[in-house]
Parts: sequence; structure tokens; C-alpha cells
Amino acid sequence: MFASLKNLVKVGAPLLIAAATFAGAAQAQVPNYVRVRNISWAGSGCPAGSVAQNVSPDLQAFTLLFDSYIAQVGPGVPIVEKRKNCQLSVDLDFPQGWSYTIFTVDTRGYASLEPGVNGLQQSRYYFMGSAATGTLKTPLVGPVDRDYQIRDVLGLSALVWSPCGATRALNINTEVRLDNSCAPGASGMMTIDSIDGNLKLIYGIQWRRC
Repeated sequence: MFASLKNLVKVGAPLLIAAATFAGAAQAQVPNYVRVRNISWAGSGCPAGSVAQNVSPDLQAFTLLFDSYIAQVGPGVPIVEKRKNCQLSVDLDFPQGWSYTIFTVDTRGYASLEPGVNGLQQSRYYFMGSAATGTLKTPLVGPVDRDYQIRDVLGLSALVWSPCGATRALNINTEVRLDNSCAPGASGMMTIDSIDGNLKLIYGIQWRRC
């Protein structure tokens, strides 16, 4: 079941913070309004009760705060912990006659990888009812011990456009994954702290007339 973004939940000291905001790309023509209508989520990185949320008063941005979005490998760590994911379903409200696509994704997180441990941060997105999928991913190779901030850019040939004449939710399946098969005794941890954008700035939304 998807959790629903209906009530503001405040967390005093969240372990992880994920922010998702949307933005129209700098173009000559864009819709005269774009609003976040609703958001839902599900996945091993965002189980029920582990996510706090906030929608800005102008409905132009939202923030999700996670306390369980952590992938780990190492001695004594169950194998199921090597991958965590969270699928977001984002419903936008905008005027008829427009179609949009995402072409950049900004991600922030933390990685602590011993030598021989490989990490992967990945986002796949698609529109409800469409088979077309876009993928943005960034690999990390140990040794690494730092916060990371990444901007992925999707090539024009891989852009996935929303259908014209229909309102379809955008699904964004994010994940972090670790692999220590080349160094079985090595340990690693990787988180997603934030996925950023803004209806006025980032998360690379590009518009076109239908």
C-alpha cells in the first residue's frame, strides 16, 4: 500500500532527509501554473511510519524526510539490506495542452564504502500507463567516506514525455544498492538524503505544447 501525502508530519531529528521539488526548465514558453496535487510512496527505504512530509504553502514543492533509507553490506548484515528503494508517485496539476518530461535529477546522500565495495544510486521514472522508462544512475567505488551531491542528466533520446490530453501520475523509483562480492569481508553503507528540484528551478522539468 502507498502512504499518502495528506497530513503534515513533523520529525524532531530525522536520520535522513529527502527533498523532492519540481521546476520548469528555462524556456520561452511554460504553463502559467504548476502545482503538486498529491504524492504517494512505497518501498523498503520508506516503510509505513518512517516518512515525514511537508508541502509548501504555494503547492510548488514538497519535502520528504526518511529515517530508514539506508543500504548496508558487511559481516553479519542480512543480504536483504544491500538494496533499498522508494517509489514515489507524483500527481501534478497544470493546464491542458501541455506535456512535460524530466531531464535532470539532483540527489544528495552519504556513502561510506570500504575498498572493494561498489555503490549505486539510481532513479527510474515513467508515467502511469506508459511502457517508456527513463533511467538516471551514478556509481560510487570504494574507498569512499563522504556526503555526495549528484546531478544526473538524461540524454534527449531517453526522454519520457507525459501523454497529451490526459493527467497521468509520474512514478519515480529511487534506489541505493551495494555490492561487496569482490571483497566479501568489506563493509559499506549508502543513503539517499535528498532528491531535489523546484517547480521554478531544478528536477529538470521540460515543457512542450501538445
